[in-house]
Amino acid sequence: MKTQAPVINIKPYSSDKEVADTPTKQAKTQKSDNKLEGERIQKVLARGGVGSRREVERWITEGLVILNGQPAVLGGRLKAGDDLTLKGRPLKWEKFGVQPTQVLIYHKPTGEIVTRNDPEDRPVVFKKLPKLQTGRWIAVGRLDINTQGLLLFTNNGELANRLMHPSSEIDREYAVRILGEVSEDHIAQLKKGVELEDGLAKFDDIQFNGGEGANRWYHVTVKEGRNRLVRRLWEALEFQVSRLMRVRYGPIFLPDGLSVRQVHELTARELDDLLTFVGLPGEKNQHIAKPRAQVKPKSQAPIKERTRESRKPEWNKADKKPSYDKHKRPRR
Repeated sequence: MKTQAPVINIKPYSSDKEVADTPTKQAKTQKSDNKLEGERIQKVLARGGVGSRREVERWITEGLVILNGQPAVLGGRLKAGDDLTLKGRPLKWEKFGVQPTQVLIYHKPTGEIVTRNDPEDRPVVFKKLPKLQTGRWIAVGRLDINTQGLLLFTNNGELANRLMHPSSEIDREYAVRILGEVSEDHIAQLKKGVELEDGLAKFDDIQFNGGEGANRWYHVTVKEGRNRLVRRLWEALEFQVSRLMRVRYGPIFLPDGLSVRQVHELTARELDDLLTFVGLPGEKNQHIAKPRAQVKPKSQAPIKERTRESRKPEWNKADKKPSYDKHKRPRR
């Protein structure tokens, strides 16, 4: 999964023969550079979040990608001025040029859906995000309409693909409130596996996290992104899930103090740690351009390891809209 950086070996010429061969070698290098001009189509489209590299390669083999009026071929490259059509629609691929990577943590509330446009006109998460000058935000995974918590967005398609790809097996941790008495046998069965309609599934970890009366809080961890997986596992054993909240995705926790509908952008150090985690080169020395109308949370707590007790969700906080009355001058 780790990306090997190219190794460039430079050594001085040590003989007259090597000096005499220099023009020939330079000509070969120049010819090679001309041949490799531009970037591979699948790399550009993956960076823009259009699809993963494998998906784009499949579209190319199926004839769904047209480059300058001709069907694209595997290994084809995009150069300045090229026209690209995907599935019959012109694609402005130039906006997918190399941009500094940005990652947002969004605290999704219940009632919002993870899509760009909803035919039923329900609230969508993308309308809550700051605008990018170029490119677009890509959602890392999904949360259903009744699930609250951590949702990641990035403008780097390769990063999003590595975070979501099943082969990465990245942990997703949820805080879940269960109605009913959960026995040790139930926990053992959920860890061993439960047969669902789309195959066997299980929790990789289950930890009791408090609760009184009929309600019990648990922290559960899964390595899959199947639809409504956490709810379906509990419901398979006839338990009712009354609250569900994602609190961690891989190494990233939902920051303390980040209220619902608020955004935290990863700092340069946090971003570099995340890129290293998925095997991509860091961007410590690159300038991270801030999006327009950046939304800042009231408290941008650093993303760090915390105990399960400190991550206990608080559901009784009322959502408050910002008031601008305090900015007005009092009447005299």
